[in-house]
Amino acid sequence: MTLPRRLHVSFALRLAALLLGLFALLQLASITAIGLGLDAQARRTLPERLAAGERVFKSLLEQRAQVLTDAAAALAADAALRAAALSDDRATLASLLERHGARIGATEAAWLGTDFGLRARTGEAMQQAAIGPAAAALAVSAGSTGSASGLVLVGGRPHQLALVPVKAPGLLGWVALGLPIDDRLGAELHTLTSLDLTLLARDSANDPWRGTHSTLGDAAAREIAAQPWNGAATPMASLDVAGEELGLRPRWLATLGAADRESGPAMLALLSLSIDAAAGMPRVLPWLLLGIGMLGAGMFASAALHTARRVTAPLRELADAAERLGTGDATAPPLAAAARSDEIGEAARSFERMRASVVATQQQTLRLAYRDTLTGLPNRAQFDAAVHEAIAASAGTGSTLAVLVLDLDRFRSINNRLGHAVGDRLLQAAGERLARQVMREGDMVARRAGDQFAVLLRESTPELAHSVAQRIALAFEQPLALDEHRLAVPVGVGIACWPEHADSADTLVHRAERAMLAAKRGRSGPLVYEPAMDDGSAQSLALLDELREALARGELRLHLQPKLSLATGGVAGAEALLRWQHPRRGLLPPEEFIPFAEQTGLVRELTLWVFEACARAWRELQAEDVDMVLSLNLSARDLLDAELPARLEKRLLEQRVPAEAFCLEITEGAFLDDPQRALATLKRLSLMGFKLSIDDFGAGLSSYAWLKQLPVDELKIDTAFVRNMDRDPVDAKLVRSMIELAHNLGFGVVAEGVENARTWELLRELNCEQAQGFHMGRPMPVEEFLAWSARWVDKRRLLGTAGSAGLLH
Repeated sequence: MTLPRRLHVSFALRLAALLLGLFALLQLASITAIGLGLDAQARRTLPERLAAGERVFKSLLEQRAQVLTDAAAALAADAALRAAALSDDRATLASLLERHGARIGATEAAWLGTDFGLRARTGEAMQQAAIGPAAAALAVSAGSTGSASGLVLVGGRPHQLALVPVKAPGLLGWVALGLPIDDRLGAELHTLTSLDLTLLARDSANDPWRGTHSTLGDAAAREIAAQPWNGAATPMASLDVAGEELGLRPRWLATLGAADRESGPAMLALLSLSIDAAAGMPRVLPWLLLGIGMLGAGMFASAALHTARRVTAPLRELADAAERLGTGDATAPPLAAAARSDEIGEAARSFERMRASVVATQQQTLRLAYRDTLTGLPNRAQFDAAVHEAIAASAGTGSTLAVLVLDLDRFRSINNRLGHAVGDRLLQAAGERLARQVMREGDMVARRAGDQFAVLLRESTPELAHSVAQRIALAFEQPLALDEHRLAVPVGVGIACWPEHADSADTLVHRAERAMLAAKRGRSGPLVYEPAMDDGSAQSLALLDELREALARGELRLHLQPKLSLATGGVAGAEALLRWQHPRRGLLPPEEFIPFAEQTGLVRELTLWVFEACARAWRELQAEDVDMVLSLNLSARDLLDAELPARLEKRLLEQRVPAEAFCLEITEGAFLDDPQRALATLKRLSLMGFKLSIDDFGAGLSSYAWLKQLPVDELKIDTAFVRNMDRDPVDAKLVRSMIELAHNLGFGVVAEGVENARTWELLRELNCEQAQGFHMGRPMPVEEFLAWSARWVDKRRLLGTAGSAGLLH
């Protein structure tokens, strides 16, 4: 599913927001650092600035005092003033005071008598009570210098007062001019120093301070006046006023007419400066910095969005390509971003490598889906698809086709015994051998599962299919050589043809499998499917039920086949073979029912039955003076039964028969399902006195490593090698090698499958100990065996030992 475009945009915005956030944090950190630095610097330099401001303030007071003194001196020199003073013309005096005071902006002017009494004045604040004591104090200085100035509370407000004597030539009186210390002085001071001025005054020590003038405003003046100012000298004080921290430097102003500042009228000038102002950070500075920051943020945001789009555009391209790849489409054009040299380019190149890997994996997956990785042959899926395709292509054309299914004998035992590595190599070798037998173009050889292979023969008749199956079976009669192992692995082959045996691919393969199973049971070579094979399972179950009943009804029969000494021609023993006298089907050979009994475990009961029958037969033979060893077969299930030795011992005691009277034959594959348990069972049987023999030697797994561990007494060469040794030099050489091997290991040798006198002679020349086969005698009931044995003894007595070979002619 394609991601909505808004998600891509939001990523760009998130990236831009992140960058902007970092920018804002840096700006905030910078402003904070600047503010803290300026604040610290301001606090260090503030006392010096306030001290400098105090000096300026003092200078301004002195300048104003000089202006007042000069104006008062000019007025004192005025002849009209002297004349009015001499005539005590107070109206003229008031007029002259007002005119001269207006010239310099003096708000207060007065004519004082020689007794400092108030004779004439301008302004409402100048009163006798206020001016008298102050004038008297100034007169002391004026007497020596000709003029004097000072500070006085006039009307409750601070004023500067200048006093000049008027003489003609004697003292006529005094001219006094006064200027208020008001906002004008504070404004001038602020202009020169950036300091604020607050004036406090009180009439006595018992009165509270009151703010008379302040460049900070009346509210600030009241808040400052409320502080407990006293007469102590304080270089600088810190005070929070109206939410702003101020540094203040108090200056006590000498008040004329006051005995001292602790008890009489007092004036206090407070020079102040805001810490922020001292730090050079006016209130507009944060907004200025904010504005600059926002401008920078806007520019930064634009650059961040541009960068984010440069990042997200190739990412969108990468996401689209990944989505197409996720749906299995690997055909998208190469990513343009792969040409970039940055991390985006590296990511794009990594994706291209991943896409190439995915394509390779898809191709590998297709190979794995239709190819067997072990043998390299087509697998079950490809084979079944090929059968479907072949049937579809052949429909309506009149052509036919065939399917062969084959399975390796004893593969499970080999795999368990020698390990999976040998099992895998065996399957590979089997696949190669099978592929060499199917040579037509268009036919197919496949491994369907485990040790099961299949062949598809296009445009094939049943006869051609059977011929190919025979060739395959014949090829697998030869052992496969894997390092030190020579593995004889015969195969069962089943054949089914379309459209004769099935109308669909699945049914055709299934019926070929049914034919293969029948071929393995019958061991009679390749079989073509027959409808009766579909009922095989039901028939097998019914057969097993009947076999259990046969044990109870006494329908089983014991037959003996003679084993002769090749050296003397005498009867050396006999092999016990089981037959079933079926009430409807007649006498059944063991291959008709033993395989099913082995699958279900019923074979253990059959083994005990045969052993008891052999014990009775041996006693019958002994009664007729026939002394021999009877051989009987043990199955794989028997060897895995830990109780088998005890059961056999019990029956030996019951029948009063020695264990030496029996030879127990086992096939090579019988002990491979669980070699350790089987070996333990064989050792116990050997200790009990039983003779042990390996049956069908050469037809199964010939492993020297195990052969030397088995407590056996003889090897019995399989019929497949003996039957044709008189005509096949290869078989003759194999038999010679087996006999030599057995003798080198200290084993006796029995050759099974002697069909003619020539084979007898060849075996005798090879020093084989015993022979068994139809040429000497077929399996027969015990009564017939006794008669045959008597005839054989008589014939041998007539010919003599040296002429034992003549017994077979």
